[in-house]
Amino acid sequence: MGNFSYRAVDGAGGHVAGTIEATDRRSAVAALAEQGHFVTDLVEEGKSAGEELGLRSLVDLGRAVKLGGRRITSKDILAITTQLSTALRAGLPLLNGLELIRDQQHKTGTREMLDDLVHEVSSGQSLSDAMARHERVFDKLYLSMVRVGETGGILEKTTSQLADILVRDEKIKTNMKNASAYPLFVLSLGVASVVIVITWILPKILATISGGAAALPLPTRILMGTSDFLRGVFTTFVGWLGVLAVLGGLFYVRRWTRTAGRVRWDAFKLRIPVLGSVLRTIAVGRFARTLGALTKGGVTILEALAVVRDTMGNELLGREIDVVAERVKRGDSLAEPLGDSGYFPPLLVQIVAIGEQTGKLDELLLNAAETFDTEADSAINRFIAIFPAILILILALVIGFIIAATLLPIVVMELGAGAM
Repeated sequence: MGNFSYRAVDGAGGHVAGTIEATDRRSAVAALAEQGHFVTDLVEEGKSAGEELGLRSLVDLGRAVKLGGRRITSKDILAITTQLSTALRAGLPLLNGLELIRDQQHKTGTREMLDDLVHEVSSGQSLSDAMARHERVFDKLYLSMVRVGETGGILEKTTSQLADILVRDEKIKTNMKNASAYPLFVLSLGVASVVIVITWILPKILATISGGAAALPLPTRILMGTSDFLRGVFTTFVGWLGVLAVLGGLFYVRRWTRTAGRVRWDAFKLRIPVLGSVLRTIAVGRFARTLGALTKGGVTILEALAVVRDTMGNELLGREIDVVAERVKRGDSLAEPLGDSGYFPPLLVQIVAIGEQTGKLDELLLNAAETFDTEADSAINRFIAIFPAILILILALVIGFIIAATLLPIVVMELGAGAM
């Protein structure tokens, strides 16, 4: 048994402090919870606060190192959220629910992360604060929804809404991966085939053709020049330097699209035919669903917009949300700046306007999210149908050019021999 000094908040919201005797920290927290106290700080007597903090820091560092080598995927978080929502709706206490979910995990990283959450919650931390320690796993939206649920005593509802949001996001990711898998396979196979033909097969065929290069047709000369260039890239020192320079340029462009050039890159993506429509529709559906879920949980419009801004998946649209939030802060309605931005469909603007007038903004937004999600599915299906066909057409044109450039000298020679 040991004595623990504590600071806590009582049921009336007042701050209390004192000491309690218990076998360990968890028992002390449980005993205080039975008295209606929510622990904010707990230190074992005989240890200074600095020692306690130092020990906790070492434990935290050890956990962070252990968790760092084990990746937790979005599917893992979806499964955890769904299980937690089910446990809470069944009436289980939060800590018991977390322990049950932890014991069911077979993946090491997920189990250790949940073990950390159980440890923090049993030590008096709120669930949102415990999850905030894993910011790479739980994003801003997730933490905000959990914090809303804890504050309002509706954690079972907010986790259920979170599960719905995560299910939708996972479905979109799966659809986009499925949409790009076949085109990427066709493109990779086509590029590899063209490089092999131009670099190794074509020179042997053209070497059998008599006459100088000047006597060859223009398409054949272009193809031979391309063949010489590609062979030089992979067989000379200067060529390898060029490859390294190209890789360095691609790395720089990738970094630029994530930092200083992110707005321009995201704006360009929205202008791409077919794909831009897909991305815009997905972002609008996410906006409606997230804003509706947050406002339904009691979050103010300005706070909800700050969270939604980081969930759009597009920096240009995120900055438009910043403009909308600033105008709402000045007293404008939400619908007016959304309509003025030009990036949000009239249907969404009209729904927001009606929701503000009737006081049912959350309900209407959640209903509208279903409509936009259906449109997003249709847009993704159109992308799946069109994009592979475009790639195949491009590859067909390239291969057709190669065949024509290879056969033209032979046809010219045959015609010349026939004329003689």
